[in-house]
Amino acid sequence: MADDGQKRGEEGEQVVNPWEVTAKDGGKIDYDKLIEKFGCQLLDRFLVDRVERLTGRPAHVFLRRGVFFAHRDFNEVLDVYERGEKFYLYTGRGPSSEALHLGHLVPFMFTKYLQDAFKVPLVIQLTDDEKCMWKNLSVEESKRLARENAKDIIACGFDITRTFIFSDFNFVGGAFYENMVKVAKCVTFNKVVGIFGFTLEDHIGKISFPPVQAVPSFPSSFPHLFPGKDQLRCLIPCAIDQDPYFRMTRDVAPRIGYQKPALIESSFFPALQGETGKMSASDPNSAIYVTDSSKDIKNKVNRYAFSGGQDSIENHRKYGANLEVDIPVKYLSFFLEDDAELEQIKKEYGAGRMLTGEVKKRLIEVLSELVERHRKARAAVTDEMVDAFMAVRPLPNMFS
Repeated sequence: MADDGQKRGEEGEQVVNPWEVTAKDGGKIDYDKLIEKFGCQLLDRFLVDRVERLTGRPAHVFLRRGVFFAHRDFNEVLDVYERGEKFYLYTGRGPSSEALHLGHLVPFMFTKYLQDAFKVPLVIQLTDDEKCMWKNLSVEESKRLARENAKDIIACGFDITRTFIFSDFNFVGGAFYENMVKVAKCVTFNKVVGIFGFTLEDHIGKISFPPVQAVPSFPSSFPHLFPGKDQLRCLIPCAIDQDPYFRMTRDVAPRIGYQKPALIESSFFPALQGETGKMSASDPNSAIYVTDSSKDIKNKVNRYAFSGGQDSIENHRKYGANLEVDIPVKYLSFFLEDDAELEQIKKEYGAGRMLTGEVKKRLIEVLSELVERHRKARAAVTDEMVDAFMAVRPLPNMFS
């Protein structure tokens, strides 16, 4: 585990941790440097091909196009699966806002694919306690937002016979808390400052939180799900800003008799205004929300989506678009399923034969369809369904 993993960083350097994502000098996040600094591995084409071979289905668009680009021991989880053994998935959400934006949906869309492809159980942690401490929300408001966010998560289509959703305020205790204490005893104050960049001004709630996010990585934290399966492997799909938590977890795991969790990590979904970090919930015009109407989406894309097109049609026809900075093309790379159509758009737009307005028009269609589909699915999620997903219960058919 690299102690220098996430200090606040030297002046002007990029900062990537669970609470702050800032590119160097206002530029783009350098993911190659992140891989080197964090000590994870690049997710290469060999692993993508292996996933397709083992699951018998095409790789998810996020795998094919490198959205999930880094990993820790993902190959070992595939080894386990190939031997006919099982693993489980763990992901989560910090519920700090009423509605999710598209960047929030990315890990859940991918986790849904993993659950379906590998037919494995999933635990989803809602860190309402974390947001209560970091966002200065009341306990009651944090718990309310957790349930609201659970509805959006359920709307992604998870299998209730393989999925357990829990909020920290409601679930922490028993075996889960025992594992938290075991982890906490292994991590010094100096270590946690080195990993997360905490300062003397941070209250002790923040400093004591990391074990809470660490221990869902251990199957013994869920005795109702995994009794007697303490060595079951865990795979965590998440954005790479969550890596510091799990570097700490992986360092501690063998010292307390557990397997290290494996990770598969994504890049950040860029803001409409450009690829300088991740979307901000504090700026509604930086993001497309799952509550946005088709009119909202059209307005946001046309007004705010940063274009790599030229400043005049004449220049655009002559020089073509800069695809490296064009946000509509980047968004289509996430959500346009058809590989051939995406390549055609990039070819025509990059050559200047397709105009910015045409690309934005196609993006508006794709996003409007995605958001409308999600809106309908969420409207069908009742409070009783939330209760059912969050009920502490065995999942007898979770591996079948």
